[in-house]
Amino acid sequence: MTLPTGALDTAPRMYTHEIHAAGLTVEVGRRHRAVDGLDLSLGIGTHGLLGPNGAGKTTLIRTLATVLRPTGGDLGLFGHSVRDRGHHRELRRRIGYLPQEFGYYKRFTVREFVTYMAWLKDMPARDIPGAVQRAVERVGLADRAESRMKALSGGMVRRVGIAQAIVNDPSVLLLDEPTVGLDPAQRLQFRSLLQELGRESCVLVSTHLVEDVAAACSDVVLFDQGRLVFQGTSEELAAEGSVDQPGDSPLERGYSALLSGSGHEKSMW
Repeated sequence: MTLPTGALDTAPRMYTHEIHAAGLTVEVGRRHRAVDGLDLSLGIGTHGLLGPNGAGKTTLIRTLATVLRPTGGDLGLFGHSVRDRGHHRELRRRIGYLPQEFGYYKRFTVREFVTYMAWLKDMPARDIPGAVQRAVERVGLADRAESRMKALSGGMVRRVGIAQAIVNDPSVLLLDEPTVGLDPAQRLQFRSLLQELGRESCVLVSTHLVEDVAAACSDVVLFDQGRLVFQGTSEELAAEGSVDQPGDSPLERGYSALLSGSGHEKSMW
């Protein structure tokens, strides 16, 4: 199903979904509209965010994480408009966020880094040691907890990034290209973790890997040129395609068909 975007709405509102965007617009750089009048509601579950390079996925993720401010429309998190900056600290305590690239102190151990991030999230001191241990175990790094960050492989660093994102048991978890650097076995484990997390949280995963979305996500959000092109299940996305569309699977052919229909002429690869 193809969804239209709505008109801009500049008045803050109260929403009941974990994430609710109404006419959301975000401009970056020299007045480039990276998110353009977006209407989107997301609740509990694991949601895959697909789209070509330059579609605006990272800008959307950063806006949901309250790193960027909307320039039009409204965005509600946990029922509060992000325009009410008095709620930002409370909102950030309930958000987990993994950007495409994240900074860290190379001399920190894995445990020290995740502990530091838990402290930045205002977690109660008594809860931090146990939460850190659980997070490290969930990403398969319990045996490297005392290793320094500078000694880790790229894939291990990415798993530490996932650990810091989930250490506070977030109600909304935002993951931007989380599987970069993970080997096939680690990606399979990560898919299982996503399914587990999506049972109690609203998880939004931005990725180029259509197979990860098909395996782990309860629904798909397709984004292109700052606009919502599609929102529905993997099966519904696959049904949009045909045998003459590019792609090695029904899901990829559905992806290609919708991008072609939205005016995106470039190859999906």
